[in-house]
Amino acid sequence: QVQLVESGGGLAQPGTSLRLSCAASGFTFSRYAMSWARQATGKGLEWVSGIGSDGSDIRYADSVKGRFTISRDNAKNTVYLQMNSLKPEDTALYYCAKARGRGVPTLTSGNDYWGQGTQVTVAS
Repeated sequence: QVQLVESGGGLAQPGTSLRLSCAASGFTFSRYAMSWARQATGKGLEWVSGIGSDGSDIRYADSVKGRFTISRDNAKNTVYLQMNSLKPEDTALYYCAKARGRGVPTLTSGNDYWGQGTQVTVAS
């Protein structure tokens, strides 16, 4: 069955960096786009970034553009989210998700499987 396991979250000071990883299994990873989304306490799920199946199509939410970088390694079945210049408003539970196809979904409804999430807290 499809499994997505996120790691790399933690406590970070404002202005510093974290790198999230998502290890995927149970499907042909190279055939599907992947996404990252986040949910802050008391707020809805927010799409953050997506990457196409071959890595050529990459998109970001305006809130993270220029600070976050998504990438994937199809040989390792892993997708990454490099988060730089972190802000307190980036504090959230971050989820990795498998898209329904090769193209990058910019809505969370475009994904069909989700990981359990990894907590990112940005505070001084």
